[in-house]
Amino acid sequence: MKLAIVGYGKMGRLVEQLAPQYDCEVALRLDVDNNSNFEGLTKENFSNVDAAIEFSTPATAPENAVRLAGLGINTVIGTTGWSGEIDRVRKAVEQAGTGLIWSPNFSVGVGILNQIVAEAAKRMAAQKEYGAWAWEIHHATKKDAPSGTLLAVVETMKKSGYTKPIDTSSSRAGSHPGTHEIGFDSAADTITIRHTARSREGFARGALRAARWIAGRKGFFDFREIVNQLE
Repeated sequence: MKLAIVGYGKMGRLVEQLAPQYDCEVALRLDVDNNSNFEGLTKENFSNVDAAIEFSTPATAPENAVRLAGLGINTVIGTTGWSGEIDRVRKAVEQAGTGLIWSPNFSVGVGILNQIVAEAAKRMAAQKEYGAWAWEIHHATKKDAPSGTLLAVVETMKKSGYTKPIDTSSSRAGSHPGTHEIGFDSAADTITIRHTARSREGFARGALRAARWIAGRKGFFDFREIVNQLE
């Protein structure tokens, strides 16, 4: 399977490093040196590409996604902080008849965490004596706070019927790759649900598995929706 990496930073390099383990070959690398104004997104460059994995910036990810759809390229987007333009990207994918998977977090563990939290929120919704919190910590250079992952988990809680306030907070320090925690507390006890990433490797592996899944498919998917279908 031939991949294009759009955004060749730390995550893009890690995806390339792990790609052979998923029977994938990186055929194209685009970054600020050859795609600063989207000039690298051409039919010629993508003529032998089966799917693209996008890890760029919030400012460039939506336009990259729209143009990749226009080229007929199925895409995995791991960039965070662009969800305000999700409707625009969805429309482009649907009009082009391509496939795209997006997520604020491509960790398979976080995808499963989201399912566990959904069930916990549903069961805790009627327990009036409990209050809830949502917290995360990431490395000091992460720009968005709270993280897109935490906000997505909080949204899951609300969609699952949890209508009480959810105290939401975040921390930024050091080189931490990411911890997300949901908790419920009462005078009697505390319930804590936590996911801790040991490195960025889990995100890269999830993106590669997603790229293999989306190849040949059409539609706009949330990684959390298809995580249980991955091989």
